[in-house]
Amino acid sequence: MPPVITGFDYRRVPVAEGVSLNVAVAGSGSPIVLLHGFPQTHLMWRHVAADLAADHTVICPDLRGYGASDKPAETGPDVYAKRAMAADVVALARALGHERFALAGHDRGALVAFRAGLDHPGTITHLACLDVLPTLDMWEAMHGVTAAVGFHLYLMAQPPGLPERMIAASADAFFGHFLDVWTGDPGAVPADVRAAYLDACRDAVPSIVADYRASAGVDVEHDLADREAGNRLRMPVTVLQHDWGAALGYDAAALWGAWASDLRHDTVAHGHFMAEEAPAEVAAALRDLLTR
Repeated sequence: MPPVITGFDYRRVPVAEGVSLNVAVAGSGSPIVLLHGFPQTHLMWRHVAADLAADHTVICPDLRGYGASDKPAETGPDVYAKRAMAADVVALARALGHERFALAGHDRGALVAFRAGLDHPGTITHLACLDVLPTLDMWEAMHGVTAAVGFHLYLMAQPPGLPERMIAASADAFFGHFLDVWTGDPGAVPADVRAAYLDACRDAVPSIVADYRASAGVDVEHDLADREAGNRLRMPVTVLQHDWGAALGYDAAALWGAWASDLRHDTVAHGHFMAEEAPAEVAAALRDLLTR
């Protein structure tokens, strides 16, 4: 059996036609949903979730296409659009009795959270995004040889077929590469959790690629439409991220400021997997956000 978040109840919740999410739930009080990143599952929040559950209802799903959640076939570009994945999250919270909730996401989950904030401003009370730029800004920031750090973005942007075959042929090496190079403290991801991540990713190559492919197509279209319409995030927003801009030549706080008026942007010194490497700091940042 894969590891679980101790003290959390697990269930499967239908959120869309043919799609149910695996979700861990605990605590009571105002709700907060935590969305994982790549190449992970809801387990990445295990420390932060346990902390927040002392006084909040904490909801930790596996995203559509990841972990033990359903992985619908990529029959069109909208199946893994962040818009569809954000709608999953809203439907999940509603099924659990919450019409309004706070939302925090890391990496891919942060892109889903960002889209949820734009598409459902009356539903998302507070928003936190960890170590990403909005999709449109990310592609605009990637240029020259410095973009090599994001090689996987370009690989998984290719049409169906080749990226899936290449990654599936060496799945553990591919996904394990990111767990190795993006981790500041290797001990933060113990062997059993690492094995669970690799097992989950190995079984989800087509849907993970589809998620990334959407971010090179339909997600850009959605972000561009919002930018042109002047749509902004209306709720308090906290962003924690590395100083990627120092290497890639952009001002991350300014880019995020164009999307959010009530913004707190902090640069951190931990590895990419900050919720596992510095859970107390991340939990404190989320608690601070929830007071705004």
